Formats: sequence, C-alpha cells, structure tokens
Amino acid sequence: MAELHVKGLSELRKALQELPDKIEKNILRGALRAGANAMKKAAQDKVPVHSGALRDSIRVKSYSKKNAAGRLHMNIVAGDKKAYYAHMVEFGTAAHFIKPKSRKSLFFAGLAREVVDHPGTKPEPFMRPAFDAANEAATQAFGDYVRKRLTKEGLSA
Repeated sequence: MAELHVKGLSELRKALQELPDKIEKNILRGALRAGANAMKKAAQDKVPVHSGALRDSIRVKSYSKKNAAGRLHMNIVAGDKKAYYAHMVEFGTAAHFIKPKSRKSLFFAGLAREVVDHPGTKPEPFMRPAFDAANEAATQAFGDYVRKRLTKEGLSA
C-alpha cells in the first residue's frame, strides 16, 4: 500500500482556527468533496463494463455521525438499483447454479432448462485501483480548494 505524506497540516489547522466555526466546517466539507470527486473521476475512468449504468452510478456521499465530535465522512459509492452488479464486477463471482424462482424452467440461449450452471466471473477491480491511482490528485484537489477558500476569506494559505 502506498504511503501519503502531507505537509503543512499544522499551519492549516492554525489558519482554520482563526475562522468562525461555520466557515471552517464549510471549507473542510468543500475540500473533502473536491478530493472525493477526484477519486470518483478516477473510478469512473477505470470501470471495465461497457454499459454506462455502472459508470454513472458512482457517486460521492457525505455524512456526519452524531457522536463523532463534528467529524465529516465522504464515501465514494458504486452501484444503485440499475447497476446492482457493481460488487460482482469488483470482486467477481463464484461458480453457481441459477434456478427459476416462480416457474418450472428457464429459457436461456434458445433452450428451456431447469437449472443453469454458471461458471462464475473473474474480478475486474476498478474502485481500489482508482483509489491507489488518484491519491495524489485527491490530495492536490483538497489543498487547492483550501487555498482558494482561505484566500477568499482574507487569510493566506
């Protein structure tokens, strides 16, 4: 796993402490979103499936936990109702049988079958490689956003 070293965090903390809490929270939220969007873009570029549904399902979700002392979390998520198979592409599937749920047989490849023996699929990871590839771009996007906002607030970054 790659290591990531960020310089200037103590100076950033000092500059942010000079701001009102609401502005500080907004700057950090925007900076986290900018970094997460860089990772989202990298994941969308690495999607191996040719349909656009999986690529379009990748999104950034933010949330704060009630008892986390003001901590904000950003997740990059793949998959939705339309692209329910995101985890199957990322991790692959084992060999398995497909049986009909409400009928006696399946109609598959022009033949009626009671059971289809599926050989499984190989994993085609796209989220983890995107994270590894976009580490520096995400950190750069985070820093650029903070610099821009601190300059806008009248502080030097």
